[in-house]
Amino acid sequence: MNFLIVIAALVFLMFIAYRGYSVILFAPIAALGAVLLTDPHLVAPMYSGLFMEKMVGFIKSYFPVFLLGAVFGKVIELSGFSKSIVSTVIQLLGSQRAILAIVLVCNILTYGGVSLFVVVFAVYPFAAEMFRQSNIPKRLIPGTIALGAFAYTMDSLPGTPQIQNVIPTSYFGTNIYAAPILGILGAIFILTFGMMHLESERRKAAAKGEGYGEGHTNEPQAFNTAEKLPNPWIALLPLVLVGVMNKVFTDLIPAIYGEQTEFIPAVIGDVKPVIVDVHKAAAIWAVEGALIIGILTVVIFGWKQVAPKFAEGTKSAVGGALLAAMNTASEYGFGGVIAALPGFLVVADALRSIPNPLVNAAITVSSLAGITGSASGGMGIALAAMSDFFVESAKANHIPLEVFHRVAAMASGGMDTLPHNGAVITLLAVCGLTHKVAYKDVFYITLIKTTAVFFIISVFYLTGLV
Repeated sequence: MNFLIVIAALVFLMFIAYRGYSVILFAPIAALGAVLLTDPHLVAPMYSGLFMEKMVGFIKSYFPVFLLGAVFGKVIELSGFSKSIVSTVIQLLGSQRAILAIVLVCNILTYGGVSLFVVVFAVYPFAAEMFRQSNIPKRLIPGTIALGAFAYTMDSLPGTPQIQNVIPTSYFGTNIYAAPILGILGAIFILTFGMMHLESERRKAAAKGEGYGEGHTNEPQAFNTAEKLPNPWIALLPLVLVGVMNKVFTDLIPAIYGEQTEFIPAVIGDVKPVIVDVHKAAAIWAVEGALIIGILTVVIFGWKQVAPKFAEGTKSAVGGALLAAMNTASEYGFGGVIAALPGFLVVADALRSIPNPLVNAAITVSSLAGITGSASGGMGIALAAMSDFFVESAKANHIPLEVFHRVAAMASGGMDTLPHNGAVITLLAVCGLTHKVAYKDVFYITLIKTTAVFFIISVFYLTGLV
């Protein structure tokens, strides 16, 4: 019964998200409904002590990233930099390769360490302009960005600094370059089949006469053919700086502050020092610092274009950031509550019975990521509960822990992108589209990613490659 309650809550929230209702409203309803059916006595304590704690904790850590990412995307749009880059790319690659161009831009940013959420905000203006000029349906933008940002550069390619590739290192004693051959093969698999699907959809739309469409919401300003565009190298500079400075700050911040730092607030009375865990905050600070530099660079080089519309533009950016952050935070709270229910333990215990150790790891991590709607959250729960079991299985079956690292990382980014996933909801909100219109292609990428995990497992058993 407890298991069915967890599944019912998950299905309900996915249905609500797909139908276009606000998860900010329905995520707590779904979570607390599950608590009510499990133990009515815990509804209020779970809401205050777990749901709100998780939700507020997410906002505390990540809202500045959402805010700065939204502002960065907006000034990129207002400055005309997005139009300049799009026009240049179309001249170089041709309008028929717009999807590949956007995927590659997402790849560069994600592999450079830029947060997935920031990539959504930063790339959307480019994607909208390029798809408009190429007359490709706007509904394909979310699937394109998902392939470029949420797929192989997040967890497959060796060396990616995204959190999904970092978490396994602390459980398996590996590094972010673990199982490079399997990771690269998995990335090629995802890119190949992902592009095949998106290009197939583009060709079908063209055959039916379906173009970019009209009456869309959250639409960047249309391209004016008489407009003088900025130099494309200057337009590229902010994007390059964000990636480069993110890496610089990632190395510099721990060197300056150490593992932790503390200060005493200058307030009246006897107060305790505030202690900050720099190890946990460094990655977030690095992204925020890089985005600030990116925003300033756009403003400096594109001031004439940005200044007249800066006030109104940043208002809409702040509104978008608030909505996106609250959507994702609500999902985070939902996942925290569901993971604390007895029914969730039933799921975790049942997964232990899968005999093959690598298949066990893949299914366990992917299932928990799907239930919680979070790649990092699901993997964190799975590895915290079962990493010792996986390590013992690796030794008993003579499987390198690097393989477990890559399998776990890739599996976390598979079924996590179900309709209730915070990143998916953010992506659709930023693009001004609904699940009903645009989620299908995101789900295809989800299936391809999940299949890729079992593909690399098969390659390992057939060849022994790591």
